[in-house]
Amino acid sequence: MASLNFEQLKERSLKIRQRYHELELLHHGSEWTVEEDALAFLTDVGLVARQVMSQQGRWPKENTKEELRHKIGESIWWLTILAERMDINIETVTEEFLSKTESLLGE
Repeated sequence: MASLNFEQLKERSLKIRQRYHELELLHHGSEWTVEEDALAFLTDVGLVARQVMSQQGRWPKENTKEELRHKIGESIWWLTILAERMDINIETVTEEFLSKTESLLGE
């Protein structure tokens, strides 16, 4: 599988989000707000946690690998969407976080 850079991540994520906005308009008459996107992200974070528990044998569910992979990817997608909708450059803030944390840890 080819690697994905931040620009591709943002571009593809925004195209997918636009299609979901179209469905929201069709079904609800309005697009989700940033707050609703954040709530959807939090729901997926909870599902990641549940899948991790299952993958680690701490929750009785089978065949969680694919669901876990999907939800981790979806969570990255949501973070990309949230950043874009709030005019935050995800590449910049990720680099800043990594550099600051590496510095704090003496890396």
